[in-house]
Amino acid sequence: MFRDDTNQILKGLKQSPLRQFDQEVGQIPGIVKLTLGEPNFSTPAHIKMAAISAIAANESHYTPIAGLPELREAAANYYNQKFNLNYTAENTLVTVGATEGVSASFQALLQPGDSVIVPTPIYPLYLPLIKLQHATPILVDTSADDFVLTPERLQTVLDQHRQDHVKAIVLNAPSNPTGIAYTRSEMQALAAILKQEQLWVLSDEIYAELTYGQKHTSMGELLPEQTIVINGLSKSHAMTGWRLGFAFAPKDLMAEMLKAHQYMVTMPTTFVQYAAIEAMKHGQNDCAPMVKIYQRRRDYVREHLQQLGFEVARPNGAFYVFAKIPASFKGDSWEFARQLAYDQKVAVIAGAAFGPGGERYIRISYAASDEALAQACRGIAKLMQHTQQQPLTEAL
Repeated sequence: MFRDDTNQILKGLKQSPLRQFDQEVGQIPGIVKLTLGEPNFSTPAHIKMAAISAIAANESHYTPIAGLPELREAAANYYNQKFNLNYTAENTLVTVGATEGVSASFQALLQPGDSVIVPTPIYPLYLPLIKLQHATPILVDTSADDFVLTPERLQTVLDQHRQDHVKAIVLNAPSNPTGIAYTRSEMQALAAILKQEQLWVLSDEIYAELTYGQKHTSMGELLPEQTIVINGLSKSHAMTGWRLGFAFAPKDLMAEMLKAHQYMVTMPTTFVQYAAIEAMKHGQNDCAPMVKIYQRRRDYVREHLQQLGFEVARPNGAFYVFAKIPASFKGDSWEFARQLAYDQKVAVIAGAAFGPGGERYIRISYAASDEALAQACRGIAKLMQHTQQQPLTEAL
């Protein structure tokens, strides 16, 4: 056998447990999937028409590596107006989805021996991307503080890791999986410590336009000289498959991110960039109707789960409910998810997939139809009835 010369860090990583489970249960006939962050809305028609027009006009050639200048300027203006930022086209990189923006950020920032603070539960994407840069994630369980990283907890962790060359922190707010959207005062309290400690912030704000009852506060507003803001069109404009994201950063760091981006992808697909120009210039309100529907769905799912004895995290952003499994179910979150899928044909994601603090939880995506959510709630009720041996809640 030929010698094993593969990348040992990469070899030690596992495939995404979310994707693996979604693929596994997707084979079950009639399954209702509430697993992935996939809006059930269609991309707005005016954006689709812009892509079609670009194809018809033979816009199929290379663009500048950082993206079309018109798109970079439009994106900076769009997010500046929505979130009180102050970016220019020079601060803006057009990426192949938010994921590539995160990867380019870590490549530009991290060196072997660095450490990165990662509050959990959190979307597991960040951990392997940190490890691939020969850096170490420091996981901070926030479940005891209602899934909010408090300034006190942050300061304690920093004091405990003075010898670990902490370079940066990951903030994902609104949060996947918990649906937590930090208040302005909570963000300001964190910003004060991060400024004092001179830490970089990777601020993943892909759900920034999906908040309920409050306005999103960006760390890019509070701490622009130390922050990389990641955003994109997947959630706000129902464009997951288009793979179009943005990264905003100080100019010096952006120059390094551009190199990483160039050697990974060269540039995003040309006609998709023209569609994104349309979204940035004329799609400022595209998300508003979705938010109203998501909020109604959130309330529906939360109410039904609470009636069944689940504790639900403060879901004031994104489109997830993070619910604590009642003590009457004796298995772990993966056992709950598999039993629900195979017995009741309802697929959710086990909270354990999102790291420390999520072990007794499930994540439910309510970016699905009303019919699917109603069927899912009935399936969860039946599973809990079997577990508790008590009648179904009349409300279901």
